[in-house]
Amino acid sequence: EKAVNLKKDLAEMQEWMTQAEEEYLEKDFEYKSPEELENAVEEMKRAKEDVLQKEVRVKILKDNIKMLATKVPSSGQDLATELNIVLENYQLLCNRIRGKCHTLEEVWSCWIELLQYLDLETAWLNNLEERVQMTGNLPDKLDAVNEALESLESVLRHPADNRTQIRELGQTLIDGGILDDIISEKLEAFNARYEELSHLAVSRQITLEQQLQTMRETDHMLHVLQENLTDLDRQLTSYLTDRIDAFQMPQEAQ
Repeated sequence: EKAVNLKKDLAEMQEWMTQAEEEYLEKDFEYKSPEELENAVEEMKRAKEDVLQKEVRVKILKDNIKMLATKVPSSGQDLATELNIVLENYQLLCNRIRGKCHTLEEVWSCWIELLQYLDLETAWLNNLEERVQMTGNLPDKLDAVNEALESLESVLRHPADNRTQIRELGQTLIDGGILDDIISEKLEAFNARYEELSHLAVSRQITLEQQLQTMRETDHMLHVLQENLTDLDRQLTSYLTDRIDAFQMPQEAQ
């Protein structure tokens, strides 16, 4: 009777493993939204816990069959053969579910990381847009233009590492058919805004550089002219002091 019960337990265990495999491993998942992906991750976590909890039951079956084999070798030998098959199938099921759970957790982590990088780069784009707008109505002063140019250039020196991460993470998820529509839409919007603002910022940078160069040249010319006028004023003052007639002066002094 004990052998019959153990045989029944082994059959039930095998049936449970078959059902678990169908439910957790053979089901086709389509992750078209973050909610679906998150739910799948939580489901696989529960599946892993469920399968691992059966380890106690498997151990009890193993101990009971070993004990029976010492008392009734013939019955125990037949059950031991079935037990080995169940143990192999159970270990395989555990490994596969662990693997799928780990994969889904990695995918979820990849999605969260992508969102974080997008947030960082979006904040940078907002800052860049603000700096570009600030260069629109500058006072016609050398210091103001120079300060605006340096401010814009400091933002444009932003490293490209984050954008590389966004491209690689997004492509990895899209290649796996995970959240591909949502990610494609996010990346398209981000890249379009990045290209537009980058070109605008570089164009504004060139304009400011040219404006600054013109203002510096004008400032230099005015400085030279002021020095010449000062020298001429000094010279004319000395002529007047010496009461020199205008027609006795050099032509330029007249």
